[in-house]
Amino acid sequence: MTNIADIRTDYSKNSLNKEDVLENPVDQFSVWFKESLKAEVHESNAMTLSTVKANNRPSSRVVLLKGIESRKFLFYSNYLSNKGKELADNPFGALNFFWRELERQVRIEGKIELLSAKQSDQYFNSRPRGSQIGAATSPQSAIIENRQILEERTAKIEKQFENKEVIRPSQWGGYALIPNYIEFWQGRSNRLHDRIVYQLEDDNTWSKNRLAP
Repeated sequence: MTNIADIRTDYSKNSLNKEDVLENPVDQFSVWFKESLKAEVHESNAMTLSTVKANNRPSSRVVLLKGIESRKFLFYSNYLSNKGKELADNPFGALNFFWRELERQVRIEGKIELLSAKQSDQYFNSRPRGSQIGAATSPQSAIIENRQILEERTAKIEKQFENKEVIRPSQWGGYALIPNYIEFWQGRSNRLHDRIVYQLEDDNTWSKNRLAP
């Protein structure tokens, strides 16, 4: 078995300079995201979402970015899931993207708000029917006795909406993270990585600085 401490990669594909990035970090993110698509990064929209539990301990999971609108980062979930309950109590969170093929990472922090019912409906109606049925079926994060319960609920929902459009469940919808901190990380050799951080100031402008690796 490989010694975990011996696992390491020396990064050397790119560099990142403060002078080369755009003034607005969301615009810079869009540039990097397009490059991740061009590089065929596997699930480039996969991101770790971190929230805070009621006991002030962190909680994280991987979700999918589903859009950037008005410089906000959009994703969708069940409002009654653990993350939904945590965001209802504490509407601040963090996102983390890691694009291994480009040796890049992006960290984003900010306040998270609910999208409108209209926006949630629009996205829900664009989803494959199986995903719509799944959203209506799953009591996300709830303890269930076995998988048969899900299969029975799925059959019930399929029958309910047979030959009909699936209606978005009221407990399912969208969120938008409004960033106030975005950090771009580019892997470099010998762990001397490039890090450029943007922070939103009180006058609603972004500061930009280089961080030590």
